Amino acid sequence: MGVDKSDVLKKMREAEAIYVLMSDCTRMPFVVCDPETYDDEVILFDSEEEAKKQADRMLDAKIPVRLVNVKKEHRLEFFTGLFPMGVNCILVCTGEEKVQVQLNDLVIRTAEEDLPEDEPRIENPELHLTALYFVQELRRNPEEMTEEMDALNEEMMAHFYEGKYLVAVQEDNQIPALRRTSGKVYQPIFTDLMEFVKFDKEQKYRALIMDAETVAKQLPDGMEGVAINPFGVNVLLDISKSTASEEE
Repeated sequence: MGVDKSDVLKKMREAEAIYVLMSDCTRMPFVVCDPETYDDEVILFDSEEEAKKQADRMLDAKIPVRLVNVKKEHRLEFFTGLFPMGVNCILVCTGEEKVQVQLNDLVIRTAEEDLPEDEPRIENPELHLTALYFVQELRRNPEEMTEEMDALNEEMMAHFYEGKYLVAVQEDNQIPALRRTSGKVYQPIFTDLMEFVKFDKEQKYRALIMDAETVAKQLPDGMEGVAINPFGVNVLLDISKSTASEEE
């Protein structure tokens, strides 16, 4: 006899402890695409023991993950945060059963057309999701660029130029810079408000909304490109003013 989905939904909302597999590559929930339904999923467990077993299996397969207990008081924030990631489904492992729960069945979200005009929802779920898949693979196989990774990289660049982003600006209108150990410098940009808040914990910046073309055109001299969500997936895109003009 299968598990009643309504019981699973109730457990996801009310259980004292549920466990999510987090990717050490992206510092975000580990994402997986169901090969049959093509749902983009994160994996949750109601048992810490079973969650540890799965994490160990993945570590043996050289997939770096860790367990995080999503406490009840943070659960709504966690589930809501899956929307801007591009995740549409949760794979719930309960006992020996695996149940797919659509995110929209778990969390009711204000429709975009019902938002105040002066409070637009800036999100880039297609780009964010593609970046998560790309970085999960890239950082576990940094020496090998597979055909799949090439395709994800191309898809990521295409999504980038379709998006609008939050850009951090200081009081003097200067743009913060992130310097890599290689010496290359990148401008941080953010796919959504949650990622901006991670970066601006001390509330030193204001957020401007820019489309990709504007981001590229205003890129300060000496910067190689942009760092997308530096406190999350932290994917680097080498772009330039000339790249922006080529996209016109």
